[in-house]
Amino acid sequence: MPKILFISIPNSCTAMLNLSRLCRCKQSLSAVQSKLLVSSRNGFSNSIISRQIITTTKMHRYNILGRFSLSSTIKSNSIIMRFCSSTPKPKTSRAVGYWLLGCSGMVFTAVVLGGVTRLTESGLSMVTWRLLGEKMPTNEEEWQKEFEKYQQYPEFKYKNQNITFSDFKWIWYMEFAHRTWGRAIGAAMFLPAAYFWYRGMLLPDMKIRVAVYCGLVAAQGLMGWYMVKSGLEDRFHGPSDVPRVSQYRLAAHLSLAFILYAGLLGGALRVLRPFPAAATLQKIKELKSITGLAHAVKAMTFITAVSGAFVAGLDAGLVYNSFPKMGDNWLPDDILAFSPTIKNFTENPTTVQFDHRVLGASTLAAASTLWLLSRRRPLSPGARAAARALAAMAWMQAGLGVATLLCYVPTALAASHQAGSLVLLSLAVWLTHEVKLLKYIPK
Repeated sequence: MPKILFISIPNSCTAMLNLSRLCRCKQSLSAVQSKLLVSSRNGFSNSIISRQIITTTKMHRYNILGRFSLSSTIKSNSIIMRFCSSTPKPKTSRAVGYWLLGCSGMVFTAVVLGGVTRLTESGLSMVTWRLLGEKMPTNEEEWQKEFEKYQQYPEFKYKNQNITFSDFKWIWYMEFAHRTWGRAIGAAMFLPAAYFWYRGMLLPDMKIRVAVYCGLVAAQGLMGWYMVKSGLEDRFHGPSDVPRVSQYRLAAHLSLAFILYAGLLGGALRVLRPFPAAATLQKIKELKSITGLAHAVKAMTFITAVSGAFVAGLDAGLVYNSFPKMGDNWLPDDILAFSPTIKNFTENPTTVQFDHRVLGASTLAAASTLWLLSRRRPLSPGARAAARALAAMAWMQAGLGVATLLCYVPTALAASHQAGSLVLLSLAVWLTHEVKLLKYIPK
């Protein structure tokens, strides 16, 4: 906010001299965005004397020194002066940045843990949901009651009729750990947010961001239960039906997690590596292609990850376990087997896997092109390192995907592949932030 100083100059010479001693400017006024508006006692004048005071060229033209005293102006004119100066914007506490960074790390862990839960088919072991968490069984009788609840639902009836009591405990623990970690994220998000908000440590724009983050955390928890509920419904009647959660709800659940993670990481970078306050955002032609492609890689990483959720939801990684061809063909015969055609893209395992392959290869090509362009652009060391790391991670992620496919989706490789998508997204967010920093030119 600009600071405004109103000074009324009386006719008394003694008061004028006293005031002039208080209004002596001891610092150079050059290169300051200020205006000195002068009005006489009888009416406002249109003269703006600040150009002769604060502009460097004017100071040299009129032989005005770097240090300027306002006393001469005040003594010779009975004036009312208003002095406006731009002050630096207040900064958000770095503690807020570290908090957001910690929450993003917790979300990263939750995504990996959720992937392991899905791969081990543990997600449907807990058939109830409570806002503050389910009580863990503490004795054999309580465990038996929990097992009896599980036996009433489709996964046991049509798939796990031969599951042992000890195996049930193991998958129950997996799902319990995932849900408990999700609630821990909620506590780590809401409680510090309330504290920072109450203590006035959040700027207006950061308040909006934090409110959105909290909303996403709440939506993520509700979507998680909505997803699990789809696998508990009695809709699996055919002999080939496999009880599983809806691939649509799984994709929505994963999408919210990725959006929340990218938002938290981006918010942390804005606090820990802030844009200069006294600067203007410039358009730099050399960075236009880098900026556009960096955002494209970020979007393609997100879309590819969402398509991976459909692969996981339909167990599409278990069909056509060959690369680069799918079986003996580049384009499988059953790629459009469903009718209407649009259903193939979200319900046909063959089509879903093919789409994921194409999106993964496209993301790899875009990240590699971005790295080649970055070598010929005026980037900072940080931005250049981010572009290099992004391209390297894209190749590693592609390798993990191929290995996961060829090995028939082992848990360790598949979980690493899902974690790799988050690492790739993190590097894309970092790169876009570093490139934007380069566009801020000090005034």
